[in-house]
Amino acid sequence: MKIKKWLCLCILCILLISCGKTELKAPFPTKTNQNLQYFGYTLIDVGWDDPSDSENKTNYIDEVHTFSNVADILVVDPSESIVERMNVFHQKGVKAMLHLSELFFEQKSTGGNKSGYIYGLRSDYQERWDTFMAVNNLSVNHPMVSCFYIGEEPSWNGIPENEFELACNYAKSTVPEVPIFSVEAYLDMENMYAPNSVDWIGFDHYFLKHPSEDSDFINEFNIMKSKMKNHQKIFLVMDAHWIKILHGSSGISKGDMDFIARDYYNMANADTTIIGIIGYFWPSGFDVKKSVGTRHLPNNVLDEHKRIGKSITGK
Repeated sequence: MKIKKWLCLCILCILLISCGKTELKAPFPTKTNQNLQYFGYTLIDVGWDDPSDSENKTNYIDEVHTFSNVADILVVDPSESIVERMNVFHQKGVKAMLHLSELFFEQKSTGGNKSGYIYGLRSDYQERWDTFMAVNNLSVNHPMVSCFYIGEEPSWNGIPENEFELACNYAKSTVPEVPIFSVEAYLDMENMYAPNSVDWIGFDHYFLKHPSEDSDFINEFNIMKSKMKNHQKIFLVMDAHWIKILHGSSGISKGDMDFIARDYYNMANADTTIIGIIGYFWPSGFDVKKSVGTRHLPNNVLDEHKRIGKSITGK
């Protein structure tokens, strides 16, 4: 009896495990959304040295370029030349998502009922942008840029809508060829704004077992769609990291991140207003010390990300 009981428990455990992974037993879906063009990760060239390894490294483009075509570069100082950094991306078939919020906005105070930080437009934002434009000759070098990422959860971080619009309008007036990308926090979707000068929009909501079936996520997605203009397109911000206290408490293991990635891919494939997926994030140790970035997730997860990236980018 004891042996039979043990065998039954083992079989039950195997069935439960296999049931949780049924999504990936089906063949990998062919890309059918022809508007779906972009795939990449955050924290690729932002000065972040992954603390979980012994290597001194802050640029990870060599690890992701074979299956991605967009990656971020952080810009803080308007007089900083990033031409060489963009060239490194360009040579590997990747366009830079320029993270530019620091050029336009600064922290004004703390408090409020949102993130706890209140940001606003710098008084010299036009001068700072003009300097950055000139130093990096963006009127010529803009083909190496996929987008200007100006919106760091703007409403959630207290940026008044009119100030955000001024920043986006000014950047658009100087380099109209480059899309402007804004991402809002899921907690403030009701107050999300998307000025006409913004081209790509998104929101971030992590720690969900099955985003496409989560009622809160779907509601947030629908709010975003109700606010977007006809010319605007969507970037999905994919949960591509793992934090034990947050993912673990939601019943998500590191190995489960493959079917979560597949879920994002299926969503993107089914909606022609979605043009890309950006994974948050590649190197480990960000947000919390022991966070696990995609580069340190299990092989089954990395393999799925590579399949998705290659399917979208054609690499």
